[in-house]
Amino acid sequence: MTNVQELIELIALKEITPTQFEGLSSFVGSPNVFGGQVLAQAINAATRTITNKRVLHSMHSYFLEAGNLELPIVYNVSIIRDGGSFSVRRVTAEQNGLTIFILSASFQIIEEGYNHQVEINKSIKQPEELMSWTEILDQFGEVIPKKTKGFLEADRPVEFKPVELANPFNKEDLPAFTNIWFKLKGDTTNLDLATKQQILTYVSDYNILAAVMNRHASKAHWGNTQTASLDHSMWYFRDFDFDDWLLYAIDSPNAAGARGFAKGNIFTRDGKLIASVAQEGLLRPK
Repeated sequence: MTNVQELIELIALKEITPTQFEGLSSFVGSPNVFGGQVLAQAINAATRTITNKRVLHSMHSYFLEAGNLELPIVYNVSIIRDGGSFSVRRVTAEQNGLTIFILSASFQIIEEGYNHQVEINKSIKQPEELMSWTEILDQFGEVIPKKTKGFLEADRPVEFKPVELANPFNKEDLPAFTNIWFKLKGDTTNLDLATKQQILTYVSDYNILAAVMNRHASKAHWGNTQTASLDHSMWYFRDFDFDDWLLYAIDSPNAAGARGFAKGNIFTRDGKLIASVAQEGLLRPK
């Protein structure tokens, strides 16, 4: 999967019944199904049952089992409520009859109201000043740890440019935050809002636990720590386009009990806040 069109095809599920859908998986560097893929496909399934033009404004989910890349995933949608302003859907994802993931999503009529947002960090380096994952791999591939190198070598439809580039050989704790610019590969014109939200959800599962790992970088790394997304929540605020780089600003307020918590804001380059994300993940020292 190398461009946005292939990503859209992956997210767009096959309809089995009006409330049941089936999806396939794509390898992104992990032996298990990528969490962002399941998130995006589940949102696609929920959105397909919305017939009153309501717009997704939030979702909350739990990852229950690791997904098998070789098996299709079946998404079952329950229509929980269609109220005067809001519609709620519940989605379960299954493989071989085993529930691997659950999600609740809420949709709202388009309304006007009060408006404010947190400001983007205006002093942050711009994408043109930074190296992409591809460029980092090309320049430092011979010294990058094997697990990280294997992850970076996987084809993906999005390019990332980290603002803070840590040296993995410097065993020192880092601040519990990370900022990363991202941009889709391929033609992103004429995408409807629902499709853009599903793509943004897919991308939101990348990089978020790195902010937790940074705080313990003197002893913890991806090779000696068992990691997995446990839950994932997201709030969608404003319409946007993928025609320029977007900034994912992530920080980690807490780690305890072999779990790490991180939250992030996603901005357009001109500073419009389009979504916020929260996730708790497993960080178990091996």
